[in-house]
Amino acid sequence: MSAPASSPVRPPVKRPPAAERVYTHIKEAVLDRRYEGGTLLTEGDLADAVGVSRTPVREALLRLEVEGLIKLYPKKGALVLAVSAQEIADVVETRLLVEEFAVRRAVPASAKLIARLEELLEEQRQMSEAGDLAAVSVKDRCFHAEIVRHAGNEILSRLYDQLRDRQLRMGVAVMEAHPGRIAANIAEHGELLEAIRAGDADGAAHVVRRHVSRVKVLVRGEDR
Repeated sequence: MSAPASSPVRPPVKRPPAAERVYTHIKEAVLDRRYEGGTLLTEGDLADAVGVSRTPVREALLRLEVEGLIKLYPKKGALVLAVSAQEIADVVETRLLVEEFAVRRAVPASAKLIARLEELLEEQRQMSEAGDLAAVSVKDRCFHAEIVRHAGNEILSRLYDQLRDRQLRMGVAVMEAHPGRIAANIAEHGELLEAIRAGDADGAAHVVRRHVSRVKVLVRGEDR
């Protein structure tokens, strides 16, 4: 009787480098506002939180400073930068330029795009019911990014992707300050989907302008 075949030995799963783990920890916490603007982060606390030495913490902080999320202060730590009024205005203006053009280009829409938007809208409803604001913000951003991607302009798509972090951070801020806005966002996404489904490029562009422009008003706290 032959001996049973031995199971293949699987190689151990490699953990990301220490600096990458610190970078991911800090960035995710800043984007979902666990580390809010004005919070001072110290190398020691971050090292303890991730379970690494201070050297990879310094590397991660330098990278995040280049991305504009923190400001380093020697011998003190890193200050999480708040979202500025100018940044809000710049992001909204860029989004309007890209998204209005993209939604017109995406109409008439393919069945694939319609199906994907329906899926993202349903996922957003589910995340909203679960009370997961960070996930709702991610799905919100994905909904818009899908339309931009289907416009067929790779340069615009890459430009839009560069706004990702700022969009997510602003989205969570809006939802925390205005919980009722979550349902309104979902309803407006529904309006946008219906206009796209109907092949109404002008109507879809109008919904986009109204929807995106509201972000600037809400983040500035001008709407109650």
